[in-house]
Amino acid sequence: MKQWLMVVCTWVAVGVQVAWSQHDPWPAVDRETKPWARWWWMGNAVSEPTISRLMADYAGAGFGGLEIAPIYGAKGYEAQYLPYLSPEWMAMLRYTARQGDSLGLSIDLTTGTGWPFGGPQVGLSEAATRALFRKFELVGGTPFGSKIVPDDPKQRSASLLSLTAYDEQGNPVMITDHVTADGTLMWQPAKGKWELYAVFEGKTFQRVKRAAPGGEGYTLNHFSRDALDGYLSRFDSAFHREPQGIRAFYNDSYEVYGADWSADFFAEFEKRRGYDLQLHVRKLFSDDTAANAGRVKSDYRETMAELLLENFTRPWTQWAHRYGSVTRNQAHGSPGNLLDLYAAVDIPEAETFGSSFFQIPGLRRDSADIRNVDPDPVMMKFASSAANVTGKRLASSETFTWLTEHFKTSLAQCKPEVEQCFLAGINHVFFHGVTYSPEEAGWPGWLFYASVNFVPNNSWWPHLDGLNGYITRVQSVLQAGRSDNELLMYWPVYDNWDDSRGRMMTLTVHHIDEWLHPTPFYKNLQQLHRHGYSVDFVSDNLLARATVSEGLIHTSFEGMPYKALVVPLTRRMPLETLRKLISLAQQGATVVLQAVPEDVPGFADFAHRQAIFRELVETLPSSGATISPDVTAALQRLGIMGEPLARQGLGFVRRAAADGGTYYYVVNHQATAVDRRIPLLAATGGGSAVLLDPQSGGSGKTPCVAIDGHYGVRVQLRPGEAIVVKVGSEAGKEVPDWVYAGKELDRISLEQGWQLTFESGGPQLPKPIRADTLQLWTNDPGEAYQAFSGLGSYSTTVDMDMVTEDALYVLELEKLNESARVYINGREAGLIWSIPYRLRIGHLLKPGQNTIRIEVANLMANRIRDMDRKGKEWRSYHEINFVNIDYQPFDASNWPVQPSGLAGQAMIIRYKKN
Repeated sequence: MKQWLMVVCTWVAVGVQVAWSQHDPWPAVDRETKPWARWWWMGNAVSEPTISRLMADYAGAGFGGLEIAPIYGAKGYEAQYLPYLSPEWMAMLRYTARQGDSLGLSIDLTTGTGWPFGGPQVGLSEAATRALFRKFELVGGTPFGSKIVPDDPKQRSASLLSLTAYDEQGNPVMITDHVTADGTLMWQPAKGKWELYAVFEGKTFQRVKRAAPGGEGYTLNHFSRDALDGYLSRFDSAFHREPQGIRAFYNDSYEVYGADWSADFFAEFEKRRGYDLQLHVRKLFSDDTAANAGRVKSDYRETMAELLLENFTRPWTQWAHRYGSVTRNQAHGSPGNLLDLYAAVDIPEAETFGSSFFQIPGLRRDSADIRNVDPDPVMMKFASSAANVTGKRLASSETFTWLTEHFKTSLAQCKPEVEQCFLAGINHVFFHGVTYSPEEAGWPGWLFYASVNFVPNNSWWPHLDGLNGYITRVQSVLQAGRSDNELLMYWPVYDNWDDSRGRMMTLTVHHIDEWLHPTPFYKNLQQLHRHGYSVDFVSDNLLARATVSEGLIHTSFEGMPYKALVVPLTRRMPLETLRKLISLAQQGATVVLQAVPEDVPGFADFAHRQAIFRELVETLPSSGATISPDVTAALQRLGIMGEPLARQGLGFVRRAAADGGTYYYVVNHQATAVDRRIPLLAATGGGSAVLLDPQSGGSGKTPCVAIDGHYGVRVQLRPGEAIVVKVGSEAGKEVPDWVYAGKELDRISLEQGWQLTFESGGPQLPKPIRADTLQLWTNDPGEAYQAFSGLGSYSTTVDMDMVTEDALYVLELEKLNESARVYINGREAGLIWSIPYRLRIGHLLKPGQNTIRIEVANLMANRIRDMDRKGKEWRSYHEINFVNIDYQPFDASNWPVQPSGLAGQAMIIRYKKN
């Protein structure tokens, strides 16, 4: 047992710097298993010495890579700005890539500055385009006194694309050719009342948001291949068509506001949908909810989706491949099929925005410091599903965006939020983020306006290796082998598109309560998750590639096959998809439909397609497909079961290991502890399993025993804890036994008095404090204590009558603000940075007197508060400058002092070893 304890403590002490031994049961670590971060280059005011210093800091804290994102700059440093893509800027990019290689850091690069794509190379003809619509009324035989020009004076130069006249019966007549260059209508019907619908090619005039120097300009038209080629040509020139050491090029979430057209849209629409949209513009541009308006708008939205995919996402990825790089893309927010867009790139990327509620006791969540947005892990599953279905190894996430108000985010708050990403299938986390800052900028340095500030100036930076080590260990598991989700679920995007309301439909994170939450798709998914099923989403296009072998559904050569396809209640389904469902079922695949699909989408020849659709629907029962309003019950009747552990309130991800075993990553986000045997469906026999503790890095084998008709293992998880279980292989043969905490034997309170000294931070180091009991240093009314952000060390001694090998000794802190590194008898015992605030320390204790030192880091908030109260200038940036979580001017002067240090009880709890 002593040997096992020493293994645990080695991991705790060295964190992410551990070198895996030949027999270590953890998967190997590389740059991609470590967390990465978005690295804002403010004003591109960068230099080689500072780049080198900062990258060494990032590597030392356990980062594996950085994504360079040039943005607006700090005032007063304009002389140091390097124009984007200039020879001087390119020299810094190449230097950064070389430094990264020497430090074990890979480099990604946004294909632009700020967001979205755009810049000085984008002229108005290539800029984001919008359809301008104007309605006129005309009476036959009466002179028409208006000009056929846009309403908006700023858009008067917009060219007329079409003019359609509707008579009183709704019959259309094309009269575009009857309009002169100045907008005069040279067409006069003899009688009747007419409505004229004019469509113009307008511009959004949107410019790049948060652009860096040299990156200012119009936003790109994402639906035009010519516009994209012209945009990328600037990079080709700057790169001299040679690779630049960039691992991946990046594209942020689609935020091209009001862009809903392209110059050749009418022609593209007719080629793709088979009819002339100009004859149906009234259905598209009015609020007409009459029959078939939704069908026309569905066709419009489908065409926009195809143009975005074919003219932007795919060719951008092909362009990156020519440089030996890959692409990372955030598809959410796009007017397209999210699954197809994610699948078209090499690393699909999701995003967390805001703060989630977790039932974990003691987890701080102040309503005044969070946005009124709850991240939904289902949204992240669009990215991970596209990766899994197409056999891609990585699915990334922009993580912690606006997790809390500036300077108030603790490492403990980060942990469940990133765990929620992992449970949604994400395995390549990007922090949002870190900011390049020169030493002369002082404290707090340059900061981005919308992030958790993962910067060396952060007071908890010395403890960041705790979070980074945890993420590294989890991602080493989640990147190993292949995803092992058993179900495919069809996403009926045409049900969204077939909607007579509005015109453009962007599927954004902030509006999922409109396009996702009310749908049968979402409600079925929630039920399946509650019953322990692991699900990936599939689009019509991705499903078309599926094959069947031995009753399993294969979607890619690299990915794991699926046991069944689930089709939720669907209003609109293409004929091709319905045929595919029937074909899969006929080949022996398990296909479960909640109900018979209702109809085909789209307007062209839809009556004929409806007739064929109805004939095909009649063949569904005989094809072997199952139709049941309760898809979960149907799956269970078919012998496809979910993981029973989900019914115990545990979250999990399952991965198929390369050696034939299976990994389970299991998380307890409940309010109560779990100490029980949990069945695991992948455990098909007795023997042993391996437990891997991602908090400490410890490992051990444990018996795999029969439980309720399955095999499984015992787990002990307090609220906020996670464990990795590996079953079904011989990987743990040389691993020591896992040690469980048994009966509590006694508690030893640390009551011999405490000495508090301050080690580093500012604005100044407060004087030491001696107290009989633990107390927050902010309880002292002195200004130095109220304003201090940094490290304070609490020291005490404890007398131990004996320290035995048959007991576990756990240090427990009742109240910690915010993280701590613990030293026992002068030796490091490990970090306490997340709930529960506990650490095993028995291997460092000795009979007699023991010294305990607890190095505590608080938040940056109190020092920022002090600076604002004293009117000290620390933020002065171009563009948005610096805002609070509600996008109002930032002011911390009225903040309450944030509790800092230790309080309550600190004790050593002794347990019997099991």
